Amino acid sequence: MKKKISIVTPTFNEEKNIELLCEKIKAELKRLNYDYEHIVIDNNSSDNTVNILKKICLTDKNLKIIVNNRNYGHLKSPFHGLMQASGDAVIIMASDFQDPIDLIPKLLQLWEKGHKVILNQKINSDENFLIYNVRKYYYKLLSKASEVQLPENTTGSGLYDRKVLDLLKDIKDPIPYIRGLVAEIEGDITFVRFNQPKRSLGRTKNNFYTLVDLAFLGFVKHSKLPLRLMIFLGFFISFASVLVSIIFFIYKILFWNSFQLGIAPVVIGFFFISAVQMTLIGLLGEYIATTLTHVRNIPLVIEKERINF
Repeated sequence: MKKKISIVTPTFNEEKNIELLCEKIKAELKRLNYDYEHIVIDNNSSDNTVNILKKICLTDKNLKIIVNNRNYGHLKSPFHGLMQASGDAVIIMASDFQDPIDLIPKLLQLWEKGHKVILNQKINSDENFLIYNVRKYYYKLLSKASEVQLPENTTGSGLYDRKVLDLLKDIKDPIPYIRGLVAEIEGDITFVRFNQPKRSLGRTKNNFYTLVDLAFLGFVKHSKLPLRLMIFLGFFISFASVLVSIIFFIYKILFWNSFQLGIAPVVIGFFFISAVQMTLIGLLGEYIATTLTHVRNIPLVIEKERINF
């Protein structure tokens, strides 16, 4: 009996890419000796993506579609797609060809050797040089600050064995930061290294806010370092304030008439302390907001429709 492979592709407004992507994935999987399904989970696209997919579904029963009732972002929708897959192994990859199709056989070869999690790892990128390097050093910092060894320069795309997916399903995380979750439950993570090509069609859905949101989420969910830094910063500012106060007091005693304190140091000190407090309160708010999301117990994704399931 053939093993079954599931391919999961999250989409949002990918009308320029989706038809060619489906053709290439179908051709690649037909060449390999596996049964397969291709699940496309769409974040309620506002362009023609869903209509194109529905047309393909009429002639390709291996293609399955999940359409969400709204855009659930970069984490929830892909994770929900993973949980709906029925394959012995599940490969998740981007819909913009920045995860090359020729990575599929490489992932499967490593899986057949017994590896349970194989992630695509970027060693270089043809995209924005600044963004790539900021991400690179962010991952290094996050990995050092985390309680577990988080994979660097990955997006979560790659192959996951059925046993790993069953464990992930039991966790029921409402904000599934999959790189962190996998690192928590699987110590043996293997990598397929590749050069990330430039997106050829369409526009990236990442913006400054989504990148910052993911950056904060990585720290909040997998590191206590920011909270510890808040404590140390509080001690440091307290010590510095006392020290400066003593210095000013001594100078005033020694040079009573010539040393004019003025209001400037008071104003500067006030705004400095206020800025630090606002930053730390915002950081603490990130942890509280994440905790609130966990206790609300709302569905990960609400589907609008399914096709070919």
